[in-house]
Amino acid sequence: MDDQYLDAFIRESEEAITELNNSLLELESDPGNTEAMDSIFRTAHTLKGNFGAMGFDDASDLAHAIEDLLDEMRDDHLEVTADIMDLIFAGVDRIETIVHEIEETGGSTADTDAIVADIRGIMDGDSGGGRTTAVEGTADEQGTNPAELIDGVAIPDVDGSVYHASVSVGDSQMLGVDAMLALESIEAELDIVATDPDREAIERGDFEDAFGVFLAGAQQSAVEAALSATGKIDDATVTDVTDALEASAGPAGDGTDDSVAGDDAGGAAGEPAPTATSTGTTESVDDGAGSVEEIKSVRVDVDQLDELHGLVEQLVTSRIKLRRAVEQEQLDSASENLNELDKITANLQNTVMDMRLIPLKKVVGKFPRLVRDLSRDLGKEIDFTIEGEEIELDRTILTEISDPLMHILRNAVDHGVEPPEERERVGKPRTGEVTLSASRERDHVIIEVADDGAGLDVEAIKQQALDQGVRSPEEIEAMTDSDLYDLVFHPGFSTADEVTDTSGRGVGMDVVHDTVTKLDGSVNVESTPGEGTTVSLRLPVTMAIVKVLFVQVGDEQYGIPIKNVDEITRATEAKTINGTEVIKHNDDIYPVVDLAETFDVPGETKNSDGMLVRIRESERRVALHCDSVESQEEVVVKPLEGILSGTPGLSGTAVLGDGNIVHILDVVTL
Repeated sequence: MDDQYLDAFIRESEEAITELNNSLLELESDPGNTEAMDSIFRTAHTLKGNFGAMGFDDASDLAHAIEDLLDEMRDDHLEVTADIMDLIFAGVDRIETIVHEIEETGGSTADTDAIVADIRGIMDGDSGGGRTTAVEGTADEQGTNPAELIDGVAIPDVDGSVYHASVSVGDSQMLGVDAMLALESIEAELDIVATDPDREAIERGDFEDAFGVFLAGAQQSAVEAALSATGKIDDATVTDVTDALEASAGPAGDGTDDSVAGDDAGGAAGEPAPTATSTGTTESVDDGAGSVEEIKSVRVDVDQLDELHGLVEQLVTSRIKLRRAVEQEQLDSASENLNELDKITANLQNTVMDMRLIPLKKVVGKFPRLVRDLSRDLGKEIDFTIEGEEIELDRTILTEISDPLMHILRNAVDHGVEPPEERERVGKPRTGEVTLSASRERDHVIIEVADDGAGLDVEAIKQQALDQGVRSPEEIEAMTDSDLYDLVFHPGFSTADEVTDTSGRGVGMDVVHDTVTKLDGSVNVESTPGEGTTVSLRLPVTMAIVKVLFVQVGDEQYGIPIKNVDEITRATEAKTINGTEVIKHNDDIYPVVDLAETFDVPGETKNSDGMLVRIRESERRVALHCDSVESQEEVVVKPLEGILSGTPGLSGTAVLGDGNIVHILDVVTL
């Protein structure tokens, strides 16, 4: 198959799946939304046609079944219920898994017969329960007695269907480790209510060819779809044991609850256990349909292509003229040609940079489904809003910030917004508000994730900082609330009572800080107890090519981004107050940072007084002391990698025309 057509098919399918998910969410919140229904129907129809045209018949059959089910709902033959929506979402997830497999291997081996049968069973008035189905070519266990599967296993009361999955991890050299990874992978997608044998035995590898997992789910097909998409599992066979559980009049065995959910598993019917759901949701985001992959294609306006073509023509003409002038030793003409070349390359640079800009929607388009699944798992009611999704960012920046935004969003839903009952108890609406907004500020974009939850606990942060030795008691007492909130970016910092992969704002927030800093951006946290928390990311619109001011410090040279510079003065204007060197500007005091001391620069100072470069107040209220200010130049900045990544005060390096390497300063972390 032609790679060009396959790539176009994959990109279009990815966009259609995102659109389908978001339209389904609109329909779920408002079953009478005819526009959402029409959009869903059109998108499913397009997917069916595209899969069929490319020869992927299984995926086409699944899309066709979803289309027919939606047609029944559109004609009011079926109601929009939570169970039906779960089944449709499971079908969409299976389609997305197929698309990823096609992208990786060029084909698909997925079997969609089971989920197609469940979808068509809904239309025929059959729930599809009671079947035993092998998942993805597993061992055949047709005819297994459900009563035998539950014998001796303590299973808590569950409101809804329960399924037994016989799971094999294949021929393993480390059976316990692989089994543990398989369990974690299952937790990422499903609610585990019990295991056979118990969890500890499984993780020790104390089982024969397979171990049993009891799962709560609305539809058997959804369970099968989730298991089939789990790479940690070699084989799995699913059996509906709901009727057997009801017939047994309660869990059998010695009464010991081996559920992965722990003590909370036997809580209110239908409410997920905190540990299982929290861990599960995180994993599903990082390793599955919820993750945002690298952006591999962009759409370019025809006018931009025409402009690019015109600039390339000018570039070729200018190159010919310059070469002729050099060959004929016409220096005046060569100088004019160089000036012309400068203008053309500057325009070319701007055009290419504009072509790399992609709307934020490309990344955040999947977030509504993420919030829906996470809030549903956690038993919370959340109204999620996205504002400014048309704001554009460089492709590289957009790809890099996708995971940090997920970390922030998960924390807002999991740890920020309170459960409905708790919100009612404190006089809040049951439904929490989470907003992701973006706005443009000159050459930066501000992205904010705000929730109206409980806010950060200042006293808990102080105590955690003391316990971890992050700050001394004296330092903590001198810190403002805003400074204390910034402590959540310290690696491993969390105030959650029960630490899971999602609970606690400290989990993953150090990753957020490091990633944003690497992109020459900044991150800030503001919170009001009882009212909510806002996490703000300040990011450059584009990166790579930056205009910098070169300064000399001893034997070394550094670059300061021009966008950060406000004023250059002689160092004689500095004064010493309480042992600290400062300068005054508009009644504001700016501390002076001596670059020679900060970076322990070798060599003697070449200027007894030196120069001061005052940084813009919007970036940081500080002035940098150097020996001299040299020149301005546009450079290509390469971020620091490896052990140098995240070095305070440095954002990257640039290679000059003479081959020398210059460090580019990060004034925020200096």
